[in-house]
Amino acid sequence: MKRSGETVSRLGIAQAAMVVLFLPGVAAGAELIVDGRFEHGQDGFWAGDGVALARDGGELCADVSAGGDIWDRLIGVNGVKLEPGLYYRLSLAATVDTARAVPARIQRAAEPWTVQSAFSIGGASVRTSFSADFMASDEEEAQLIFPLGGFDKPSRFCIDDVSLVEIAAPPAAANRANRGPAIRVNQLGYFPDGPKRATVISDARKAISFQLVDASDAVVGEGTTRPSGFDPSAGVRTHVADFSAYAVPGDGYRLVSGDWTSDRFSISDNLYGRLTVDALSWFYPQRSGIKIRGDIAGKAYARPAGHVGVAPNEGDKSVGCLTGDQARVLYGDWSCTYRLDVSGGWYDAGDHGKYAVNGAISAAQLLATFERARAFGGPQSPALGDRLSRIPESGNGIPDLLDEARWELQFLLSMMVPDGEPLAGMVHHKIHDTEWTSPPMLPSEDPKPRALHQPSTAATFDVAAVAAQASRLFANDNPTFAGELLATARKAWVAANANPVLPAPKSDGHSGGGDYDDDDVSDELYWAATELFLTTGDAKYLDVLRASPHWSGDVLPPTGAFHWRNVAGFARLQLALYGEALPKADLDMVRRSVLAAARTFLPLQAAEPFGQIYRPANHQYDWGSNQLILQNVIVLSAAFDLSGDKTFLNAARESMDYLLGRNALAMSYITGYGARSPQNQHSRWYAHQVDPTLPNPPVGSLAGGPNSTPVDAIAKERLQGCAPQTCYVDDIEAYGSNEITINWNAPLVYVASFLADAR
Repeated sequence: MKRSGETVSRLGIAQAAMVVLFLPGVAAGAELIVDGRFEHGQDGFWAGDGVALARDGGELCADVSAGGDIWDRLIGVNGVKLEPGLYYRLSLAATVDTARAVPARIQRAAEPWTVQSAFSIGGASVRTSFSADFMASDEEEAQLIFPLGGFDKPSRFCIDDVSLVEIAAPPAAANRANRGPAIRVNQLGYFPDGPKRATVISDARKAISFQLVDASDAVVGEGTTRPSGFDPSAGVRTHVADFSAYAVPGDGYRLVSGDWTSDRFSISDNLYGRLTVDALSWFYPQRSGIKIRGDIAGKAYARPAGHVGVAPNEGDKSVGCLTGDQARVLYGDWSCTYRLDVSGGWYDAGDHGKYAVNGAISAAQLLATFERARAFGGPQSPALGDRLSRIPESGNGIPDLLDEARWELQFLLSMMVPDGEPLAGMVHHKIHDTEWTSPPMLPSEDPKPRALHQPSTAATFDVAAVAAQASRLFANDNPTFAGELLATARKAWVAANANPVLPAPKSDGHSGGGDYDDDDVSDELYWAATELFLTTGDAKYLDVLRASPHWSGDVLPPTGAFHWRNVAGFARLQLALYGEALPKADLDMVRRSVLAAARTFLPLQAAEPFGQIYRPANHQYDWGSNQLILQNVIVLSAAFDLSGDKTFLNAARESMDYLLGRNALAMSYITGYGARSPQNQHSRWYAHQVDPTLPNPPVGSLAGGPNSTPVDAIAKERLQGCAPQTCYVDDIEAYGSNEITINWNAPLVYVASFLADAR
């Protein structure tokens, strides 16, 4: 479940996360803007093409010619000297004679023009005051600029009382990264033949000596750190300690430097086998429509079946379409008269909603784990096994990954509009309560009415894709089900192409479930054509692929290679790994693109003191940042599987360091792994924090991770001004950073299985 507000434009993220409006009265330092009252002619502001500056009556006014891109008309001032890690307040008064918000940026004064903070100044014809606080993140000389292009007529923009001063750090932002051990390690451990690095939080400008000690505290290695400078994502200065040369397996190792010590960790070839089991077993107690057995999931996780029509549940066995004012606001005159049995499937996250688009990509990544193991993991890969996870079907002769994926697949098939109805073959976008509930609440105790929401093109293409993918993977173990899946995939393909513009609307967030809105379905079309081609070899799907903007486009960015809204990157990997039926030139092109993307990740990782491969815009971490890191690891895994180049394998291994404790908060984000891990992720039934009779989330639960945009009350109260990596709190109500979801854990299963297999 992603609540309203999950998707924010890049500029909106900068406004919401980088700009923090603190209370007045903070002591200010020296003024950094010369003559910001424009009284002495010494201000130093400059103008670019298409802008004429005038200093008029104690104001600086820019007369801006019409047209151009926003960056074609600029004014600014150079020589702004900021100290990384310190906080500053920008304030000014502005008027603009054309009603339009005007952006402002603090950025590096030379290429690559790295942005430290971005703002939006409300445009009005009357004098309007503006003030915002931010943390500096770059040692290079900065500039303050105002992009003014794009007015549809000549306009005048005036500023006065421009001030930039250092202020004290807000209490909530004060060095959260300094808590915990100064030396941050992967709390699970390192491979004997892989990279072994730790991050040290220190203001020291010179290298620091360190020692590696074993379980008996005997020194077995030593070295010196590499100073890495200020990390704007963490808000602290850092060093990297590299002890990769030490390769003796064992448990209980730690790094020490003077009085500093790291958490204990292992050096072992067998680090991720248990995590594969736990991350996959996580899905069973997430199931809807089935009693969760304590002898399988653990006694604390036993619960009645949810949403099967036993009071107070209305259940999912006969669900009609949304009606009333809510339906009219969201969908206009759309309605339906049929009712569907949509029981089963997985609860999407910590609420009781079920969403086709997120369910499809999550099931697809479990299926991809199986397919990858079959193609590249070798016949002994545990991912091929029938007793891999803790589920009722274990031992039935079918691999557990397929069994777990089937639970969701059958639900997705049930969401299709029946034959003979308008929009037959389309897939309902989601089914959830008509009003929000709150923790704690077992699924069986949910009293709210349930409703189907309008079918969407995105959901229909997604189901076509995952059904086609599943049909080839079930062909040997269950050919009847495989045939049903392929028929459904073809039917959904036809329906989605007949209804290419049926988006899921964005609501006000008060409709009882997340939106999962998506008005660009070109990537879903690309994914569906990919899986149908891979399964059938039919040339008509290849024609669609070649016509897609994603065929040779950049679909694997380091901001997060793919996710539920943008599935083109996942499709590209599928084509690269399993596209042997492609013409050779096409297959070579696709595979080169994956290898090229993976290579671009490597220098990004080398530049990150904490070793993660994730480069969000302006260092601002997105909702679900942990799973975005995992998706980038999956790109590296594909590159390794295609090339055998161990550079990619080692980059994937090091990427996991961040998720397992080598991060600004010194926290493993996977429950039950490491010295400190989340216990209070957002959930209605793993709600021990608010109801001691209920359990915490099970071992293997991945928390969403730092989110620079404060969307929940906990973040707004505790995390204002947080450095991006520290924008996380382990609280049940912190759904913006601490939710659990099926599309967080599915890539965790894939990555853990890959790392358990790959050598």
